[in-house]
Amino acid sequence: MIDLRRIQVLRAVHQHGTVTAAAAALHLTPSAVSHHLRELARELKVPLVEPQGRGIRLTGAAHVVIEHGDAMVARWEEAESALEAYRTGTAGLLRMCGFPSAIAALLGPAAARLRAAHPGLTVEVSECETPTGFDLLLSTDADIAVLAPSEEFPYPGDARFDQRTLLNDRLDLLVPAGHALAARQEGVRLEDVAHEDWVLPAPRSCDHHQRVVVFCAVAGFTPKVAHHVKEWTAVSAMVGAGLGVSLIPRTAPTLPEHGVVRVPLAGEPALARRILTCVRQGSRDHPLVHNGLKVLQEVADEVAAR
Repeated sequence: MIDLRRIQVLRAVHQHGTVTAAAAALHLTPSAVSHHLRELARELKVPLVEPQGRGIRLTGAAHVVIEHGDAMVARWEEAESALEAYRTGTAGLLRMCGFPSAIAALLGPAAARLRAAHPGLTVEVSECETPTGFDLLLSTDADIAVLAPSEEFPYPGDARFDQRTLLNDRLDLLVPAGHALAARQEGVRLEDVAHEDWVLPAPRSCDHHQRVVVFCAVAGFTPKVAHHVKEWTAVSAMVGAGLGVSLIPRTAPTLPEHGVVRVPLAGEPALARRILTCVRQGSRDHPLVHNGLKVLQEVADEVAAR
């Protein structure tokens, strides 16, 4: 392994002409410069200096080393710059994962902002459900997971993970455009739709079914589920066709052609699903993770303010 400091000493001798002048430029003693030259010659197994009168001159081998050494030092300078960018969180690879609606509303916009602000940063986003997100973190295939807690995951006391609330994603009532409640933008009570047919995911297919059932129970009724549909745009299409109503998070997409209306729910506390950021314990202050979480929070705050 070549010590780049010795390459720099050789370059200085070439530039300044003598050991004494090179030593002065490098703030070293002449004996230290001579020592570096001898050690470099030993490492490379070629003579680098030869006597010339009362001084020395560089050998042909030394000029070969200098030619390649200039490139080596330049590449090392580039490496140091890249490492500094990595240390500050502006370069490197940041891997984030989350469930589909979190990708659309949070992870996608955050990834775009991070890439625009830091061209040297590579951001990878992958889709996963909550249990898989924990697996990706543990295998280091993800650095940040955006997850919605369910009955089974995550366990708050798991010491392997640092879990914090990113967004309380408010729920809206989704109704067809021609529904009697569609114009009630001041808000409706959940019990106002107690008699309606509902479009919900099947039991145990995801956490949203249980969430809605619990909220309806608090409002004093059990929803009459006419159709079991999980994917949000499919729910939107079913509601738009007049086949029932549903509760849908603010971050979940609907399509204009479905002809649906989001009606806010009245009352406090607001009905919402909690969205978490989860990272490996101890990694939150890593510059890449810190910057990623910061931008995610900025996006989440904007979503919450809508």
